[in-house]
Formats: sequence, C-alpha cells, structure tokens
Amino acid sequence: MDRKEFLKGIGLMGIAATGAGIFSCSTDNDATTSTSSGDASVTPTSSDCAVTNSETAGPFPTNDPEDLERVDITGDRTGVALAINLVIRDVTNSCAELENAVVDIWHCDASGNYSEYGGSGMQSTNYQNYHFLRGRQISDADGLVKFQSIFPGWYTGRSTHIHVHIYNTTGTSLLVTQIAFPEGEDSAVVVVNAASDYGYTKGMSDYTYNANDNVFSDGVGNELATLSGSVSDGYTLDHIINVKA
Repeated sequence: MDRKEFLKGIGLMGIAATGAGIFSCSTDNDATTSTSSGDASVTPTSSDCAVTNSETAGPFPTNDPEDLERVDITGDRTGVALAINLVIRDVTNSCAELENAVVDIWHCDASGNYSEYGGSGMQSTNYQNYHFLRGRQISDADGLVKFQSIFPGWYTGRSTHIHVHIYNTTGTSLLVTQIAFPEGEDSAVVVVNAASDYGYTKGMSDYTYNANDNVFSDGVGNELATLSGSVSDGYTLDHIINVKA
C-alpha cells in the first residue's frame, strides 16, 4: 500500500472511529513554546511536557482531509510565503517525538476567507468548490510535518491563527488545537498586514488581539508559535504540539 492509499485509509477509519462529528461545524467562540527554525527538525528548548490546549475546530473544518495529502497547501492563493514546521510529541512517552501522527491543518487566506465554505452570512465570499490552505501530512521519525503556505490574514473577532487536528494511525482523534501568532509593534503580524502589495489590505484596524480573542483569551502559553523571516524572503513558523497518544 502506498502512502496516499494509507492516508485515505486513515481518513476512512477516522470517520468510523470518531464519528462524523469530528468534521462538523462549531462556532469559533467556543508560556511560549520555543523552537529552532528553518531546518529539518524543531528542537524544544523547554522541558514542559503537558498536553497542548484543546480548542474548537471552528466553523470551517476540512470536509475530506484524507484527500488533501500535500506539502504545498497554497493552491491559487497569493500572499507572503510561510513555511510551517510542526513537531508532534507524546506526553505518555516523556514527550518523545511521535512518529506516524496524522496532522491536518487549515487556515484563512490573506483576506480572511476559508476554502470549502462561503455564500452565507458567516462568509459572504463563496469558495465552496476550492480547497486552498488545507493539507494533511504524516509525522516522520522526528515527529515533524512540514507545510508550505502563505501567512494567514484575519477576520472579525479572531486573531491570526492556524487550525490543527491530529490523529493516531487508527484514525482516532488525539487533539484539536490552534496555533497563535506573536503580537507586538514589530511582530510579523503587524508587518505582514501592512504589506498591501502582497494582498493584505486590512491593516490592523479593528484587529482582535490574542488577549481579546474568545479562543485565546485564556492564554496562549503552549499555543504560541515562533516566527522568523521577512516579508520579502518569507517567514518560517516553528511550533511543538504535545498530545496524549
């Protein structure tokens, strides 16, 4: 069985094992992890070994993630390049890197819109027939998955974020979480949202910061990513996610 067929099998087993509710819609109102950047591994600098906060999947989960095995999830979207490096660790094994974790990610485009949805009050722009900025990978022996994307935009009521859903090899859900972005005067969030030439036209007016975000307002200690790079060269996001496998 090749890798693609294995992934599709995981998707089918996951639906059977966890129920269709994993992919059902829900509302979006329901200490920093440090990493190195840009190489083939993400090395934790903290001895913290607790399960990463669980969060809502939001109203826009991927409909058929088993069909979206890919590293480059950009699709037809334009924006500032973003390399995403995630390391999955198992708290039941002293936070050792977890191999063969199935990792789905999704996020909005530069304008704050999601693929696979739209045409309604929640998102007026209709992208129901698109699948951009969504993807699935299986973690390697270092617990690492890597995606190529663009820097997410934002929409009313939410700070900049990325959604993540992690399963084990039998398709059982291990964790649904979200990745928060560092904020501040010279942060990548501020710099990117001023990059109108790259399609980020909202700026920071009416932006919802992490502290006021209904998902992150209780703190982002183990959900905050590390970012490095620039608008012209692109950014690299490094993050560690701990699950109970």
